[in-house]
Amino acid sequence: MEISSPIIDDPIPLCEPNLGGNEKKYTSQAIDSNWLSGGHFLNLFEKQLAEFTGSKHAVGISSGTTALQISLILAGLETNDLVIVPNLTFVATANAVKYLKADPILLDVDRQTWVLDLHLLKNFLLNETYLKGENCYSKQNNRRIKAIITVHLLGNMCDMQALLDLGKEYHVDIIEDAACSLGTFQQGKHSGTFGLTGTLSFNSNKIITTGGGGAILTNRDDLAKKARSLISQAKSAGIEYHHYDLGYNYRLVNPLAAIGAAQMEQLDGFILAKEKISLSYIKNLKLSQSEVQRISSHTKSNYWHFIFLTERSRELITHLAKNNIESRPAWLPLNQLPVFKNDTYIQLADHSRYISDNGVMLPCSTSITEKQLERVCEAVESFTIL
Repeated sequence: MEISSPIIDDPIPLCEPNLGGNEKKYTSQAIDSNWLSGGHFLNLFEKQLAEFTGSKHAVGISSGTTALQISLILAGLETNDLVIVPNLTFVATANAVKYLKADPILLDVDRQTWVLDLHLLKNFLLNETYLKGENCYSKQNNRRIKAIITVHLLGNMCDMQALLDLGKEYHVDIIEDAACSLGTFQQGKHSGTFGLTGTLSFNSNKIITTGGGGAILTNRDDLAKKARSLISQAKSAGIEYHHYDLGYNYRLVNPLAAIGAAQMEQLDGFILAKEKISLSYIKNLKLSQSEVQRISSHTKSNYWHFIFLTERSRELITHLAKNNIESRPAWLPLNQLPVFKNDTYIQLADHSRYISDNGVMLPCSTSITEKQLERVCEAVESFTIL
């Protein structure tokens, strides 16, 4: 049975930036100031991020990926070390580990919350690792496990206190990939401020954008100072070109920070819009709890992106495309990608594969209209009767 598609005049994008504030004004001011590498707007943007998140320091950086890489360096990651990473995440999380000639241990996610499965993690640490001095090692290959990267997927968080307790017990640093979760709080504390560091992304599809760019959050003065130095080629103070370590050209530039400063002025409204979109889909599509991500206890999500589960995910994506509606599947699990196929994957039921196979991302731009939301829901409902 085939249902004819309605005449559609305008496409509905998946998740486009909302540049309805002072972005042009501030960017022009940044350019007119002739301060491009650094300047007023970079300082302002970092201050806004620190104040909003409650972090002592926010360090602007070129991307969320470079923020992860620098965070791993700050944690002391060395060649041949291991880092525990959730198997369901955007590839950048694990790429950052490989950049430093270390390897990830891929760990399955919780079936309901879609974030790191802490029961599985606890059993792994208890049964498959051992402590020697102040370090944790894998029994399988005697390699040091230096860190755990928890990913706040779609704005959701695992039980951070339980994770911190495990990290302390096994001498493993906790790094938060908070790329999706600016505006998410747990027990009144902002994502990215629990662990050694937290990392943010301002890619064009994130809840705020600078086009590209990211930030490192930390409450430690020494780590913030070292991060700022490393992303500026590790240059020593003074006029001589003396570089004390291997450094990187990873600074966030002033005109992009100007966009970010304007976006921060609108963030509260963006968060409200994201929540409204998510609740609208759940209500209008009559989705059950098993079909959507369950927000962790005591977590106030920013609802960055909306995904629901259906056994006919790829067919639905094709159907939506015919109706000029952009959608996407959920990320492929890392263990299915060529770069990570030989890395250890810890799982019992492979929830990552299930969520990936069945997940569909629906349009969730903060500028989406009620009429567009209705169109998306109508298109999904028309597919269900095919």
